[in-house]
Amino acid sequence: MIPTHPPLLTVSEALKRLLAAVDPITATETIDTLHANGRILAIAQSSLIDVPPLDNTQMDGYAVRAADCQSGAADLPVCQRIPAGTIGTPLLPGTAARIFTGASIPAGADAVVMQEQCEFDAASNRVTVRHAPKSGAWIRRAGEDIAAGSIILAAGTRLRGQELGLAASVGLASLPVLRRPRVAVFFTGDELTMPGEALKPGSIYNSNRYTLRGLLEAAGCMITDLGIVPDTLEATRASLRRAAQGNDCIITSGGVSVGDEDHIKPAVQAEGRLDLWQIAVKPGKPLAFGRVGEALFLGLPGNPVSSFVTFLLFVRPLLLRLQGVAQVTPRSYAVRADFDWLKPDRRQEYLRARLNAAGGLELFANQGSGVLTSTVWGDGLIENPPATPIQRGDMVRFLPFAELMS
Repeated sequence: MIPTHPPLLTVSEALKRLLAAVDPITATETIDTLHANGRILAIAQSSLIDVPPLDNTQMDGYAVRAADCQSGAADLPVCQRIPAGTIGTPLLPGTAARIFTGASIPAGADAVVMQEQCEFDAASNRVTVRHAPKSGAWIRRAGEDIAAGSIILAAGTRLRGQELGLAASVGLASLPVLRRPRVAVFFTGDELTMPGEALKPGSIYNSNRYTLRGLLEAAGCMITDLGIVPDTLEATRASLRRAAQGNDCIITSGGVSVGDEDHIKPAVQAEGRLDLWQIAVKPGKPLAFGRVGEALFLGLPGNPVSSFVTFLLFVRPLLLRLQGVAQVTPRSYAVRADFDWLKPDRRQEYLRARLNAAGGLELFANQGSGVLTSTVWGDGLIENPPATPIQRGDMVRFLPFAELMS
């Protein structure tokens, strides 16, 4: 009797199972806002002040009463000078105040006329306003950007420069953030050699160590790197036990097949539990998922592009969910294909592509799972549904690396 194999998991089903197994980190710490870049906000933040705190001017010019300037040639004495950071005195009817960008609007003024529409006479200290402004012209109102009491940043926000600037704009010198994920990595294969060492016959340089570390650092993780592990069951089990201590997740590369030298599967089964999934994705069909102690375990394929793509598709969302991020799916965009792809695979494909000057997508010539140059050449991945040919001019779904690595 011919053995039957379970159907391949779809990408969405595999991701659903992964995310369902995640218990988000709850431990928090409070850190200086200056040092919070890339961290995940633990508690929603509100503003205690209006931003701007007072009505202020958007332009260098003259603060006036609009009613005094409707002739289009009003001649007004300049009664005061108001630079940014100072508060002027109330503006009397029939006068103007010299004012500079960001300065508070004096009481009584209801418009600003930009200096290019005015003629100032220094001898008489008077200005001729060659414009009939409307009330409110060039004035930023208090609370126009942020109202006191409003939430400015939601819990689960990944903090970037703009979020840090927003926090600073309301005076938040520190922020509560989630503890960073702790991830242990190791790499199996006696053929692996570190850069700087001489290559022996049959050996290769361990590029996956550098790729995965770079991706994990970009994801905000604290990394325990156990390096290259010898191809023995005992060494693999010992590394798993060490990796599980104090870490949220263990990631390995290679050794997830069922050959005599592939020890990940029996080692994880001995130290914890394991599911070996076959996913309908190209590149990256095999994915091992389980748990060792309290740590989640993910075994990625050994081929460089397969390891890279499966990290972006599965590990990155898992790490984001671990940090409490609700929206873990990267944004994709409809972009025109400037190529033909007439022999699609039965699995969902992720093709390395880049944008050209005409706004279309070009395809890297060699889409092999060992061709790491395609990931450097490309700007992102085309998500091509199973058995779907692409013809020049078709619109395809494009996932930029900027979305997949942020």
